[in-house]
Amino acid sequence: MTMKHISAVTLAVRDMARAVRFYRNVGLEMSYGGENASFTSFRIGRDSLNLVLDPSREPAWWGRVILRVEGVDKRYRQLKGSGLEPDEPRDGEWGERYFHITDPDGHELSFAEPLE
Repeated sequence: MTMKHISAVTLAVRDMARAVRFYRNVGLEMSYGGENASFTSFRIGRDSLNLVLDPSREPAWWGRVILRVEGVDKRYRQLKGSGLEPDEPRDGEWGERYFHITDPDGHELSFAEPLE
């Protein structure tokens, strides 16, 4: 059996309304759930980023979700312009331009594109 791709990542959040607003603000399209739901999905290409409500979860770094985008610098400016605080974009020695942002629950997202 060959693994083809990860179809979804699910993140636990303490406050669904706050998390949904954050993920909409970073540009994800919601496909299920919402601010009053206990489970919400955002479509990313053919895959999903899910949120599950866990009010007892303590924010903590656990790793990161890396999202492949076109126009890292443009995405960075959009997020800064919307009042969010992403890290400055930089070039990685592995051949990507990227930046990180942390959601209200401590989950780190990375937006990345190949260097040309």
